[in-house]
Order: sequence, then C-alpha cells, then structure tokens
Amino acid sequence: MLDAAFVARFGPPLERLAARLARTGLSPDGLSWTGFGLGLAAAAAIVEQVHVLALALILASRLADGLDGALARHLGRASARGAYLDITLDFLFYALVPLAFAWSDPAANSLAGATLLAAFMGTGSSFLAYAVLAERHGLRSVAFPRKGFYYLGGLTEAGETLACFAAMCLWPQHFALLAYGFAALCGLTVAMRVQAGWRCFGALDRAGPDTRPPPR
Repeated sequence: MLDAAFVARFGPPLERLAARLARTGLSPDGLSWTGFGLGLAAAAAIVEQVHVLALALILASRLADGLDGALARHLGRASARGAYLDITLDFLFYALVPLAFAWSDPAANSLAGATLLAAFMGTGSSFLAYAVLAERHGLRSVAFPRKGFYYLGGLTEAGETLACFAAMCLWPQHFALLAYGFAALCGLTVAMRVQAGWRCFGALDRAGPDTRPPPR
C-alpha cells in the first residue's frame, strides 16, 4: 500500500541523485549488485546481533535498489536483463533477513522465521505469476508504469516489508511477534492477489483469444 506514496514522494529526489551518479560511470547492474551486497552485510550483522548496523545497511541496500532503475532510465539503458536482475536480487534480500534472525537465535526465532519465509513464498509466487501472465496478455500497470514488469500491489509491498525489517532491528527481542504478524498480513496479500488473478485471467479466458490484447 505504501509503495505508490513512496514513489510519488521519493521518486524525484532519486531521479536527481541518479543523474549525479551517471557522471561517475557506475552501471545500473553494478548498483543492483551493490545493494545486494549491502543486504548480505546486513544479514551478517543480524547474525552477530549488531542490529543498529544491520538497520543502517538495510536502508543503504534499499536506497541502492531504488536508484538502479532510476539510473538505468537516466542512461537510457533500461532493459529486461536489468529488471530480471533487480527482482531476483530483491527476493533474495527479503529472504535473507528472517533467515539471519533465525540463525542469530535458533531457539527463539527459527519457527517464526520459517513461517515468515513461507509467507514470502506465497507473496513472491503470486506476484510473479501474475506478472508473467499479465505480460503474456499485454497488460500494463497504471500505478507503476515505469516498472520492468507488471507490479501487482497488496497489503505487504516493499515499503511495508522495509518498515517491518526496521522494527525487527530496533526491537529484536520481539522478532517472533513481528514475524508472525507480518506473515498474517502476507497471507491476506496472497488471498487478494489470487482473487485478482482469478477474476482478471478468468475474464480474459471467457472473452476468448480474439478479444485479448496481443502479447508483447
């Protein structure tokens, strides 16, 4: 729910920062890998229970993730390969944080971490499956037209996930409670996305192949 507001609020500053980065010679793919490397470092800090450092690294990682697409657009190098790399590294990053908390205190956090990872599987699969079929039918997102794939929203988008990770780093003793609560919200998101896909693609199936938009 927060992502559209974040794009409206922080999109212009990110575009200006990307214009400055373009003069450094940094590539969008390099920025994507940098963001993922910062995410790996954040996970290591969580395992070592240095949570303030972990939070700083998480924020830096997500800043890089927001800048890679802006930099690609500024350079005129937006590509399918870049979009693929970006979403793949994003989902790996999201998995790293609950996994790191589970490693940091297995007795207290492993079951909650596994529950959250299972919930992330649901949100990730429902998101990507919708994007694949939307692309096949030539659908385009109105809310996020600059994304390299169809971006289907929900209760737990990137903004909410970042807020949850920040809360986990600020109050690590409450990781299990936060993980179970966010997993429940992820479950609602999955239900919303399944319903959206069922209705949208069911309508396309009933319309027949002659009335569907051509795939791109």
